[in-house]
Amino acid sequence: MLEFAPSIARTAARLLGAAAMVLAVGCSGAAGPTCGSGAASGNCTRVLFLGNSFTYVNDLPATFAQLAQSGGRPAQVAMVANGGETLAQHAASPDSLGKIASQGWTYVVLQEQSDTPDTAAGRAYMYPAAQTLSGKAEAAGAVPMLFMTWAHKDGEPTAGMPTYESMQQQIDAAYIEIAQQLHVPVAPVGYTWYMVRHDHPEISMWQDDGIHPTQAGTYLAACVFYASIFRQSPEGLSFHGGVSDAQAQVLQAEAGQHVLDLSAEWGLR
Repeated sequence: MLEFAPSIARTAARLLGAAAMVLAVGCSGAAGPTCGSGAASGNCTRVLFLGNSFTYVNDLPATFAQLAQSGGRPAQVAMVANGGETLAQHAASPDSLGKIASQGWTYVVLQEQSDTPDTAAGRAYMYPAAQTLSGKAEAAGAVPMLFMTWAHKDGEPTAGMPTYESMQQQIDAAYIEIAQQLHVPVAPVGYTWYMVRHDHPEISMWQDDGIHPTQAGTYLAACVFYASIFRQSPEGLSFHGGVSDAQAQVLQAEAGQHVLDLSAEWGLR
């Protein structure tokens, strides 16, 4: 069994000791604001998201871009994301590979299918694809960043993980291990989701299917990417992405804390 990095393991152990499916359609292309041209475009952060429904439900890339703009950071985003798509499929896809090479991305975000990282066989399948895509991103001048996802609300009992907590531990450990092997950063969305669930159980982050994110879940993910990419807390930003002001403030603060306080664990230097 994989283990958390030491400081994460201690936090997880302390907390564990404490008390309808989205249509499988895909998206490819630009989303959200663009940077335009001229001097402003030189300060633009360009982020390509490669994922699946965890990325395209509620349009995470556009949510991130609007959040970034509200912080005075021009951003341009695009995604290639089809329902259930794995990193191995992205690594073999002319669409995904062509998108990586299509322009000067600052970051290329890699999101694996949600239950692939939670077993040894899944991690063995994930690693070479992440390695290939990371190499393609670096060759194009971009920084690869792994998107640590959240677990299913009820775990995955058929794979021996009967609870959300047990599944999240495996996902977190897999992303950390692969990020360390590839020497790339990871955006700890799943870990932060876990902490929000513990600290603020009143915030509903799963849709009724127990898998896909509500608007609050997507907004939390955008806040984690903001903190991970800009190395700055999103606290106080005016864009709330359809989430109540009170919840947005909580999610901003949680993202800032759990990304920046453990930045070395996430490879964010």
